[in-house]
Amino acid sequence: MTCMSKWIELENRLQKNETIDKGVQEQINRKREHWKKVLLRIIVVVRTLAKNNFAFRGDNEKIYQERNGNFLSLIGMIAQFDSVMQDHLHRIERNEIHYHYLDVSHEEQMSLVIRCVDVSTNQVKLEEFFLEFLKVDDTSGLGLFNVLKEVLCTLQLDIGDIRGQGYDNGSNMKGKHKGVQKRLLEINPGAFYTPCGCLSLNLGLCDVANSCPKAISFFGVLQRIYLLFSSSTKRWKVFKDHVEGLTLKPLSQTRWESHVKSVKAITYQAPQIRDALNHLENLGEPHNTKSEAESLATYEIENFEFLLGVIIWHNLLFAVNSVSKIFQREDMHIDVAIIQLKGLITFLEKYRETGFLDAMIEAKEVATLMEIDPVFCEKRVIRRKKQFDENISEEVT
Repeated sequence: MTCMSKWIELENRLQKNETIDKGVQEQINRKREHWKKVLLRIIVVVRTLAKNNFAFRGDNEKIYQERNGNFLSLIGMIAQFDSVMQDHLHRIERNEIHYHYLDVSHEEQMSLVIRCVDVSTNQVKLEEFFLEFLKVDDTSGLGLFNVLKEVLCTLQLDIGDIRGQGYDNGSNMKGKHKGVQKRLLEINPGAFYTPCGCLSLNLGLCDVANSCPKAISFFGVLQRIYLLFSSSTKRWKVFKDHVEGLTLKPLSQTRWESHVKSVKAITYQAPQIRDALNHLENLGEPHNTKSEAESLATYEIENFEFLLGVIIWHNLLFAVNSVSKIFQREDMHIDVAIIQLKGLITFLEKYRETGFLDAMIEAKEVATLMEIDPVFCEKRVIRRKKQFDENISEEVT
């Protein structure tokens, strides 16, 4: 009866917004609205500078100092008339905010994001908040854990209330003996550790690609195509004149599943990109540019093996990227994540059996459209005379 009475009392308080967390939640909501307003003003300044092609930085990065660049100067000007930015800069001057604006200095940093349950309203919901970047001098498991403990204490967050933790797959974070997750579990056994699923997929893709020389060469060609057009406004205009849909994207070295954007542009626009390369070849460009354009058009885009690689990698990257995006949702639950991961495994197993044949059919359709023979180019076999003291094969590929 006592437990039932407490449950009924809690239900009544939830309906009347009279729970013990109400004050804390209201404070969090006020801070969230404040940071939204600050971010909105910063975005407006960034867009203005970018639109007019103005430089951001100056000789120093201190607010209210001479020669601190266009960005900080505009922020300071806005603060003279706007109470939100005025309060924000006062916090910086009082050292209440240590990392702000365009902080891209060569320092090790760790981001802190928390997820919490909001029970201050009738509808209980899960919230996620980015708090700040943490400067890190010691990147060992102990050093990172000490920084985490210190910031939680500063924010008046009880480490004993943590019910879950998740990091990347670095040994200093996930290490089962000296990692951050292990040290936190020693203090709070209820802080269940979950490795980052997105990063695990990312590392899996990276290992797959780096273990195959043809895959390394394939993505190298994608980057060559992008660099050829993007390194000159004149060449980029040639590309835009021939390709009206998706633009070329550079390859990301940290987010492998995002390679799908780079592959997608060629998957659906290979004929148009070939035409752009042919036009560039006949344009009055330097010899190295003409040679690169001819090489990419003739030996890569018009190569059936390359077209097949485009189809295969697009299918694989699209499947992994779709699951990765679902993993990053704020309302993601672990049971749903497990279902999605099992579905991806099933797709990969099926693709191993039938994917190559399906990709061949699709690649032949593209080759026919581009008037390319759907055959693989045979490598020339080098024959040399075997010396009297050799026992190896006389044919070397």
